Amino acid sequence: MADDDAPTGERILRAVLELLDEGGVDAVSTRAVTARAGVQAPAIYRLFGDKDGLLLAACERAYADWVGGKARHPLHEDPVEALRDGWDDAVDFGTRHPAVYRFAEGRSARLPSLAAGQVILGDKMERLAAAGRLRVSVEQATLLFHAAGRGVILTLIDGSLDTVGLALSDLAREAAIAAILTDAPLAGDATGAATAGALRAALSADPDLSAHAGLIPAEVQLLDVWLQRIAAPPQPPLRVGS
Repeated sequence: MADDDAPTGERILRAVLELLDEGGVDAVSTRAVTARAGVQAPAIYRLFGDKDGLLLAACERAYADWVGGKARHPLHEDPVEALRDGWDDAVDFGTRHPAVYRFAEGRSARLPSLAAGQVILGDKMERLAAAGRLRVSVEQATLLFHAAGRGVILTLIDGSLDTVGLALSDLAREAAIAAILTDAPLAGDATGAATAGALRAALSADPDLSAHAGLIPAEVQLLDVWLQRIAAPPQPPLRVGS
């Protein structure tokens, strides 16, 4: 039910998001939106252009609300638990709004809030790197974790959301965590990758560290390249077949 006191554009976006959750992209027609929002068709074209523009604006609103909610809640003190919380939150969002999630696929460049969510994930990986917990680079860890979560969400959307499906999410989450994390915080037996990742994170968090060491900008850039290579050593090529 539209809120008659809300601005026209807001009523339209709310109507589109409701229709998407109820029936997917096919349910978003001009007639359905105008009836749900209590507006005339010209208002839709004037504010959002064509249907693609309308859907983009609605999905951006959904992601902005979700990512904004993340920013308002403090992260778990344990960076590993913060990573788990983020995974579960993403799975919850994707499975509650499957049409929004599907439409957003491949449109990250046109959805600023989706990119902002990626930044939040990268910040969580930076915390893990600073603690000496990453066995790979921040960039690799962020990409792997995002890809694994995306695959699980799409699988759940395609299939059933029963207990078996949600258990799959937990299993995949822990497998992704095991793939990017060391077994324990940075210590005397830490791997070179974890140590390099921790130093790289420290330099990123406090640029004055390199200045205090007397490094010039070119040396800082070179050091970052070296640390990134150590944190993400080349992987052997995949072997196909036996």
